[in-house]
Order: sequence, then C-alpha cells, then structure tokens
Amino acid sequence: MNNGFHSFEEFITHYRSTLRKLFREPQNHKVVSLNRGVPPMLMRDVIQCRPLNVFISRDHGGYGGDVSQCLSMLEASSYESLPLSLMMGINGALFIQPVTRYANESVASGILPRFANEQAMGGLMITEPGYGSDALHMQTSYKVHGDGYQLEGTKHWAGLTGWADYWLLTARQKKKDGSLARDIDFFIHDSRNPGVEVEEYFDNLGLYMLPYGRNRINTHIPESFRLQPPSTGIKLMLDMLHRSRLQFPGMAMGFLHRIADDTLAHVTSRNVGGKSLFHYDQVKERIVRIQSWFTSCAAMCRYTSEKAPISRDLSMEDVPANAIKSVVTDMMQDAAQSFLQLVGAKGYRLDHMAGRGIIDSRPFQIFEGSNDILYQQITESVIKKMKKSGFTSLYAYLKDYELTSKASEYLRSLTDFSVDQTLSQRKQVIMGKMLGYAITMNMVIQLGERGFQKNLVQNTLDVLSADIQKMLSAMNVTAATEPAESIGSDGDWFAFV
Repeated sequence: MNNGFHSFEEFITHYRSTLRKLFREPQNHKVVSLNRGVPPMLMRDVIQCRPLNVFISRDHGGYGGDVSQCLSMLEASSYESLPLSLMMGINGALFIQPVTRYANESVASGILPRFANEQAMGGLMITEPGYGSDALHMQTSYKVHGDGYQLEGTKHWAGLTGWADYWLLTARQKKKDGSLARDIDFFIHDSRNPGVEVEEYFDNLGLYMLPYGRNRINTHIPESFRLQPPSTGIKLMLDMLHRSRLQFPGMAMGFLHRIADDTLAHVTSRNVGGKSLFHYDQVKERIVRIQSWFTSCAAMCRYTSEKAPISRDLSMEDVPANAIKSVVTDMMQDAAQSFLQLVGAKGYRLDHMAGRGIIDSRPFQIFEGSNDILYQQITESVIKKMKKSGFTSLYAYLKDYELTSKASEYLRSLTDFSVDQTLSQRKQVIMGKMLGYAITMNMVIQLGERGFQKNLVQNTLDVLSADIQKMLSAMNVTAATEPAESIGSDGDWFAFV
C-alpha cells in the first residue's frame, strides 16, 4: 500500500482529479502562470499524492518503478502543467532511476525512502558555463580526500536549483599533473551538508515553476556516495541520458493531449463567416497535425514502456532515444504554435495555454541534447551501421532495420536511393530528422496493430509520409551557402531608395 492507495490505478485516478482541481482553480492558474515558483499550499497538495513513488521500487516504499506507470504519471502531470511534469521527470529520470541502478544499496536504502515517505526531491548537475553540448570536457574536478572525495567547480542550468534535497554531481578526476581524466564520475550530494552554493538565480524565459541558476561546488562526498558503474562513468551517463530521453513522451503526452482537446473545443465553438472554424480546410489541416503529434507520442509511450525497463542497460540505445526525444519535442513546439495560430490574439498571454505552451515547450528542444545535434548523431549512427552491414540503399537498410522495418514499405519510393556517406552537416541534420520520422512511423504502425484508433493512425501515417517527402526534397536542394562575416554599409536598404 502507498499513501493510502491500494493500487496504482487508484493513485492515478486520485492524482488526475487533484491536479485538475488545483490547476483549474482561477487564482492558482494565474499565480503559476505569471509568477516564479509554486504556491506552498498547491505544492503541498501535489506532493501529498506522492507521485514520485511510481519511480521507486517496492522495497523502498514505491509502486515498483514500472516504466508505463512512470509515463502515465508524467502524462497526468503535463495535461495540467508541463513545468510540473518536468519537475517530476527530473526527479525520476535524472536522480531516482540512476540511484536505483548504480548507487551502493546501503546508500540507496537511506535515500529513496525519503522520496517515498518524506517528499524529498533530487536533481542532476552536468552542464557548466562553456560546457553545455561539450559536457564531456567539463571542468568540475575531484580528488581523493580522506574517507571520500573533494569536488570543486561550477554548474549551471540545473532544474530545481536551490530546492533539491539531493544532487547527482558530475566531475572528472584531477590527476597529479593537474590535468583531468577523460572519464566522468557521479556523486550523490545531500543538501543537508554544505558545499553547493547558489551564486545566482536565472530569470528563465519560461517554466516559471522551476528555479534555475548557477551553483558553486566545493564539497566533500563520502566514498560510498559515489555511483558504481559496471564499466565507465561515460557509459553510465549514456544509460541515464538515453533512459531520460526515452521517457520524454511521458511529459509530452499530456501536453499534446491537452492541446488537442483545447484546440478542438475552440474551433468547434468559434464561428467565423457564418460557420465554425472546424469547417475551414486550413484549420482542419492544423488539427490533423496536432492529432498526429498526439498519436505519434502515444506510439512512443508504448515503445518506451516495453523497451526501457529499469533493469535494462540503455547505453547503446542512442538511435531510438535520440529520435524519440528530438522528434517529440519538435512536435510539442509545432503543436503549441498551431494552437496559438488557431486561438488568435487571446492566446498571446502567459496565462493562456497557447502562449504559455510555446514558451514552456521551447527549451525541451534544447536541454538534454540540442535537437540539431541529436539529428546529426542519428545520421552518423545509421550511416555507420549501413557501412558495417554492407548496405548502400537506404530503403534496403530501413527494411532490414528493426526500428523501421514496418515503415519501410510506406517509404519505398522515397528512400530507394544510395546514401552519400560524406553528407554535409546541414544535410546530416535533415536526414536525421527524416530517419526520426521514419522510426516514429514504425512505432505508429505497431500501435495501430494493437488496436489504437484507426483514423488517427492513418492520418498520422499520411502526415509523417508527407513531411518525410519534404525533408528528402530539402536534402536535394539545400545549397552549400556560406554566411557573410559581417553586414556592412552596403547592407543598409535605405541607401538604395
């Protein structure tokens, strides 16, 4: 039994109802939309439901850590509040799950029950000033000191800055000559101990509910509080990040479902020119795209639920993880943009779902791997696999590849060509997005085979196919343009009037 609930089903029903009451209450809605932080009473009522228990094993007081239940909780959260869902995702994917997999059991058994019973919170610090996408070259260092390790450095843009009860801190070992080791190690910091000081809080553009900032680290970590990877720390980090990226659809699911519901409600009730917006062809096109992104996300949730149990090492799952994260976050932003376009001026407000959704979903395309970089990495990985397997035809490879075998027949006429293995970076990004869409198509087909709503599945396959065709056309016409190094006086239009 957890927090009075006899089952996960009982919990999730109560959780959805609680969030609806809290976030639909007019005063709460205004406060969380326009102000930073969370009203204490609102946060109390959310945390009293103990949503983080879905990430925690039964041995430590949770529901067992079933991934489908984790995604369902994230979905329920993001239907009412995307920042709340991100808060839960940070705790679960970036702290509880890596601690569950890699912490010393005596340490984990002292920490995880605090999340289950005392509403503790945890986060992750990787990013540093100057070392975001280049995190492998982070400068935070550690040395063996006494009965543990002394960490020093600066971290920034960690969600829950100043709030978390525990942090996973990342650092590289400092050698005797002063240089830093190539590998990265992870350490658990208990915020009841000194050594992680907030130097500045950032005025983040969106996600007002979550505090971000810059932290100065100078702390001692006991030896047992270092995570224990089976091989290297970098492999641990890949397992953790791939697991987190594979769970992005949980946060996206409720967000996209809410946009789909609210958009449909708006266009069926709003009359323009003597008929409802729903009957305009361009409006239908936008609604179909939003519903297609909802369906794609549902397919990703099914995939993650079956392929990413907490017991499985995901360090080698770069292609599905990168595809899911980048594609679904692009879909989130696209859906929010279409929602605002359909709602019009009244949606251009921080306290409206459309305006708020654009601002809050935008950073999802940046953190945990910028989408442009992830798309390029997908292409590099696929080309490497093609070369190793002896394939030159993209269609032949997609047909043979588990992640795209079902989608390949839909794309045969589009992909029956030899892949240039020396593609420019800009074309690698386009191709990576195309491959991400093909992988998504495959997941949608599999979801349809399980009995998911047929018209949504067919519309989604049509939309994805059309977008893939556009991407392949863009690959063929993209020119190798070079930017001007400056805009001089002859770049002033007024001089030519």
